[in-house]
Parts: sequence; C-alpha cells; structure tokens
Amino acid sequence: MISIVASFLQNELSLHPYRSTFVSLLFVPLLYVFINEIIRYTSRVPGFKGPPGLPVIGNLEAVRVNAAEQYRKWAKTYGDVYQIQLGNIPVIVVNSAESARKIFGNNSQSLSSRPVFYTFHKVLSNTAGTTIGTSPFSDSLKRRRKGAASALNKPSVATYIPHLDIETRDFVKEGLEYGKAGTIGIDPMPMIQRLSLSLALTLNWGTRMGSRDDPLFHEITEVEEEISKFRSTTGNLQDYIPLLRLNPFSFGNKHAREMRDRRDVYLNKLNRDLDDRMEKGIHKPCIQANVILDKEASLNKEELTSISLTMLSGGLDTVTTLVQWSVALIAQRPDVQGKAIEAIREFYPEDMPLCDAEDDQKCGYVVALVRECLRYYAVLRLALPRASVKDVTYEGKVIPAGTTIFLNAWACNMDSKVWSDPEVFRPERWIEQPDAPLFTYGLGYRMCAGSLLANRELYLAYMRMLNSFELVKDSDVETHPVLGSADPTSLVTMSKRYTVVFKPRNEKALREAIEKSIKEHGEA
Repeated sequence: MISIVASFLQNELSLHPYRSTFVSLLFVPLLYVFINEIIRYTSRVPGFKGPPGLPVIGNLEAVRVNAAEQYRKWAKTYGDVYQIQLGNIPVIVVNSAESARKIFGNNSQSLSSRPVFYTFHKVLSNTAGTTIGTSPFSDSLKRRRKGAASALNKPSVATYIPHLDIETRDFVKEGLEYGKAGTIGIDPMPMIQRLSLSLALTLNWGTRMGSRDDPLFHEITEVEEEISKFRSTTGNLQDYIPLLRLNPFSFGNKHAREMRDRRDVYLNKLNRDLDDRMEKGIHKPCIQANVILDKEASLNKEELTSISLTMLSGGLDTVTTLVQWSVALIAQRPDVQGKAIEAIREFYPEDMPLCDAEDDQKCGYVVALVRECLRYYAVLRLALPRASVKDVTYEGKVIPAGTTIFLNAWACNMDSKVWSDPEVFRPERWIEQPDAPLFTYGLGYRMCAGSLLANRELYLAYMRMLNSFELVKDSDVETHPVLGSADPTSLVTMSKRYTVVFKPRNEKALREAIEKSIKEHGEA
C-alpha cells in the first residue's frame, strides 16, 4: 500500500510539479497541526479541568499579559487547581492558600526541581550558569543551596547589619540630596537600585556601588533588567513551540546572547578585582572570598558564580521592585504614613531620623507594613515554576513526575478564604492575623533562601525612610498591582516610573545624623 502511494506521489510530482508544490504547501502545515493536536491532547494530565486552548499555542495567547491575574480569574471557573497548556506542555496551576499547602507543603521533596526553558537555560545561561532559584534539581544544586543557606541564615544576616546601616543611610542621603531637601520631585528608582545593587556587591565581592553615576551601575541594572524578562513563563514563545527555534534570525535568541555576553564581562571583572585584592591581602570579608579560602568547600567556580548571580538578581528583582511599588503607594496614603510615624515615635524621637541599624524589627506596625507590601505587591506573581520529580496526588488525582507546576503567589496572597478584604491595602491585617500565610517568597523546599535578609533590609529601609521623610505624591501613577504594571508580560512585575517628593521631617536633624554616621563609619 505504501509503495503504491509513494509511486502515485512520485508520478504526480513529475507530471504536475507546480500543482504538487502548491498542494504540499497547504497539506504539510495542515498535517503538522493535525499531528500536533493529537500530541497536545494526549499530553494533558488526566482528571484536571482547564480552559480550552488554540491549536499549536494552547493557552499562550490568553496569558501573554497579566498571566497571574488571568490564572486567578480562571480559578473561579475551573477550581483552585486546574491545568493549562502552553504550547503542548501541560501545566498545573495552584491558586489558593489551602491547595498550595496541600500540594507544595506536603510534597516538598517531590517538587524540588525546576523545568528547563530553552531561551533562559540553553541560550542565556550557557556560559555563567543559572541562579539557584532557576536551576533544576541536581547534586550541584544541593551544594549551592547549602552554601547559600550558610550565607543567609540568621547568624550570618546579623553580621551584615553594618552593610545595611551604610546602604540605607546613603539611600536616605540620596533622597535628601537629589530631592533638594524636598523642593523637587524625583524618580526614586535609581536610589532603590543603588541600595540593592551595592548591598549585593558588598556581600558577594566585598565592593560597594557608592554612586549611581558609576558606569558599572548603569550596565548591571540595564542588563539584569533585560535578563529578568527572559525568565518570563509566557514571554518567550520558542520555549513552548520548538518549531520557532529553527528561525536563524530570531531576535529573542540574538538579544539573549547579547545580554549573556554583557553579563559575562562584569562578572569576570568583579571576580578578577576580588582575586587581585585577595592576592594583595586587602580584600574585605565576603561570600566569594570566604568560599575560596575555605579548603573544605566543595563548590567549583560555576557554582560559586551561581550563588553570586542569585544574590544579584534577587536583590535587583525582589527588593528593588517591591520598594518602587511601595513608595508610590505610601506617597498616596498619608493615613499609612501617619500610623507608621506614630508607631516609630514609640522607639525613636524626631531628632533621631536614622533609626538604630541593630533594631531587629521591634516596631510592629512597620513590620506589618513590610508584610503587607510583600502580600499586595508579590513581585514574582507566579513563583518560579516547579517540575515534579515524583508523582504527586491531589484530591485523588495524580500529577505525574515531570509535570510543570505553577504556584500563583498572587492568587494565594489574595485568597478570600484567608482575608475578608484581600483587594484592600491594609497593614493592620498582619497585626490582627500575624500567623497568616504569605506566599511571596514561595513555599516548600525551593522557597527563597534570602527572605531573612530581604525582610531585615526592607524593615530598616522603611523605618529610616518614613522617619526621615514625609513622602508627597508628585506625579500621577497607578498603584494597583495589575493596572499599574509597566510590563504585564514580565515575570517580575514592576511599577511604571513616577516622581515623588522626599520632604524632610526635620532637615537639620537629618543632616546632622548623616554627617555623624559618615564620621563614624565612613563613606564606604
């Protein structure tokens, strides 16, 4: 039979070449779509409902923008846990606090890996490697997590307080200087980026980013912001449609390689500079130097770089973006500022604007404010995706090993079964329900290892900022987490740029406090 068909096709091609070519141009794509639909249908996870998708692309078109919010909406129709298909790949999406606890909390080891995405893992990260958070499970990952945990546990974080002291002081100093003592509105983003970047550089390489005028500041912040976009779970179509990878003119691949090469330049520079300081004996204690000098450390150069990339991207993604959103909202909420300053005054008088850096989160309202900002502005709305290494059972249905699973942190933080008013920004909720779940840092084995450091940094930055300044709205900006997103396709959800006035509460006391700190601790 096959030989007869082959003979017929060969005869048609020789007798009617143009007609055969035309028919082939129509037939081959239709055949591809037909076969692909069979593959897509058979790849679905049995027992889980989900929204219908389009041929070839599945649900990709529906979640290109504001994916977490779309997943949250679909949960009202398909339940807290359902499946979507991105291309041919089935993905289980978890959208409530209770289902997250059952799936991620009860199956921590089974959900210990990450899926591999073509653009990020195989194009962008094939030289310097990946961060800890984006790496699939392996023995190398276990070593890196152990190293990071040692550098980010509570005793280690306590040793970083002098660095937090200097960086948050300079954050306040920049607000005073660039804002001309509250007489003009300024974009706070460069101040926030310098704070996060300088702390990451200090902890990893023992060197500060003292000025946002440094060319390295602009290079790192620009490249890391672009790299963050390649981590999007929906922004890179070739991750889910392999046919697109054959395009030799792919702008996505070209741009990813460009960012990779630029990142390699400053990583190599930071490493060389540290090696030079260590050789001269003038280096400062930092994570990289500690591991290099530790004869028992089992981390190789790539693993060490992975930890550094983790700290770099974690600070610039999470802390920077969260503070940017928070400053915009707080400037529009004098009621929140009033309650915060009243609570701060119980511990610090007006003439002490630079709160004690050793203050381990003793002001309850500011702790609640930080937690509410983390809840309302969950930076990674979709926590970094997981890949199951073992079968997981949920309500009698099996999620097979190798399945991609999304934790919709945004939906879980907005769960109406946890909160009666989830859409409202209200810090007091954390005083009323201090043990309520928070999903911004993830859940289970792969949750963010830097949460203790981030919380301590955010607390001190908010304390000093609110005690030093009254934030006054200077430009219109939408502060709703979904409506105000600058790039709704990005994994990291950033606010649109804006300006705000940093109006000193007591300019004389603030200048004196900054000068005193510089005399005691220096500029670096």
